Amino acid sequence: MSADTPPRPPLDAAALRDGLVGPGMAWRQLDVVAETGSTNADLIARSAGGADIDGSVLFAEYQNAARGRHGRQWSAPPCAQIAVSVGVDATSVPQSGWGWLPLATGVAVADALTAVAGITAGLKWPNDVLLGGGKLAGILAEVATPMELIVVGLGLNVTLTAEEAPDPAAVSLLMLGSSVSDRNTLARQILRELAIRIDAWRTAGGANSALVADYQRYCLTLGSRVRATLPGDRELVGCVESVDQMGRLCIDTGGEVVTISAADITHLRPGV
Repeated sequence: MSADTPPRPPLDAAALRDGLVGPGMAWRQLDVVAETGSTNADLIARSAGGADIDGSVLFAEYQNAARGRHGRQWSAPPCAQIAVSVGVDATSVPQSGWGWLPLATGVAVADALTAVAGITAGLKWPNDVLLGGGKLAGILAEVATPMELIVVGLGLNVTLTAEEAPDPAAVSLLMLGSSVSDRNTLARQILRELAIRIDAWRTAGGANSALVADYQRYCLTLGSRVRATLPGDRELVGCVESVDQMGRLCIDTGGEVVTISAADITHLRPGV
């Protein structure tokens, strides 16, 4: 660690659990590990082994095999991120509404950033939290078979420096001049906001009007012209019209409105 590296105290598991984990509370179990391959993969493995991971929260100080959508690699130094995955029982929600869970997670993160840091972040469909023109956080949702369980992972850059960033597009709260460096406070607020959004998602059986309105308020993709790269190197260019009730992006190409899901798209970039 160089002299310019900011202090990076470890997460406090007891502080994270206080008032959030236990009978009648938002979460059932919370663990913090020093290192693992992937928190998403760990929770999926627990589920495959027969464990009930609904309400489970797993933080890692360092992930040596972290990944985003389509298996893209992602790395950050120990204690520089909030890296966490949660297990969500989706049996009460039709599969047509599952696409809204990662979108709801983005809204929860944006709400937490506003509450803790006074920051207004933006969301890029389907899985990025943007700030200051760069990527502050990424979200990855995966189904844990054979049960109807979804694992949602989040990686949010807190004290990552420009020299440590794995991608030129990556930013952190530190890089953007935020005074927020206490990961415990921010992590607790994210868990609070996420619990609220998950509960509403389950109750509504998908996206309710409040989630749709809040996502529209934060989403920077809506109304923009985009170039979508689809499997097989096919491209679709048009203006984003809306996000539908299944969480899919509706793109007006000029001749038709094409609907694509997160699973259908490889890259989404500004259009020409």
